[in-house]
Amino acid sequence: MKTLDYNPSLLEVEFVKILVRLKDELSSGLSTNNVQEITTKQGDNPSLIIKTMDEDGDHHEIVIKVIQKPDRF
Repeated sequence: MKTLDYNPSLLEVEFVKILVRLKDELSSGLSTNNVQEITTKQGDNPSLIIKTMDEDGDHHEIVIKVIQKPDRF
């Protein structure tokens, strides 16, 4: 299937939704942090802001920007 719209692409949006649903699995895979919250920002390249707390009670943020590269024909 050719991608006609990249702003954002359906694939980008679907990946963001899947990653939000995987909150518990992400948390269980971290050795010293627990995922507290995941928020999303929609737009040309949607992003996830993942807020964590470590075992000392310190808060941290990870930002993931989802970008689909243009199809090559």
